[in-house]
Amino acid sequence: MNKGTMTLDQIKIEGLKALERHLGPDGMIRFLQQFEMGRGDYTKERHKWLKEKSVEALAEEIARNRDSRDRGRS
Repeated sequence: MNKGTMTLDQIKIEGLKALERHLGPDGMIRFLQQFEMGRGDYTKERHKWLKEKSVEALAEEIARNRDSRDRGRS
């Protein structure tokens, strides 16, 4: 099959065959699951989570987390 004239469906089928051949059925599924799309709207949800916090408050929280992490390494 000439790869330059393959349709997108043909490329997808050949790719899946190659994954199955090299990784086995279970490995192919695990590989494909890495690219599963999530659900929801992250941007809208993020605004809900962070609407009460200023940039300064977030920076302070990050600094506190870093400080406590660094103390744990000592």
